[in-house]
Amino acid sequence: QVQLVESSGGLVQAGGSLRLSCAVSGPTFGDYVMGWFRQAPGKEREFVAAIRWSGGSTYYGDPVKGRFTISGDNAKNTLFLQMNNLKPEDTAVYYCAAGPRAAQAVVFESLYDYWGQGTQVTVSS
Repeated sequence: QVQLVESSGGLVQAGGSLRLSCAVSGPTFGDYVMGWFRQAPGKEREFVAAIRWSGGSTYYGDPVKGRFTISGDNAKNTLFLQMNNLKPEDTAVYYCAAGPRAAQAVVFESLYDYWGQGTQVTVSS
């Protein structure tokens, strides 16, 4: 069973930066898609970004394009989300997710089989 543990959320002022980490462990996941989703209070969970662990192709949701960067460190089995120029509307609980079925359509959370516990990101204005 793949396990995901997020870290490095926190409070930051608008315009600032944060880098989220997600430690990945478990059986081989070389053909998985790894993704980040977020959920703000009172809103549905939304797609943020995804990366194909083997090959490195990346995908981004429109609200974060040009500001966020997803990457992975194969040697350390860690997924990252670098968030720059943060805005108050980026405030949410951020979740990392993984699964082979997500290769069909990276934006659909239902295709991800494994989820982390979430980490809070708060951006003050």
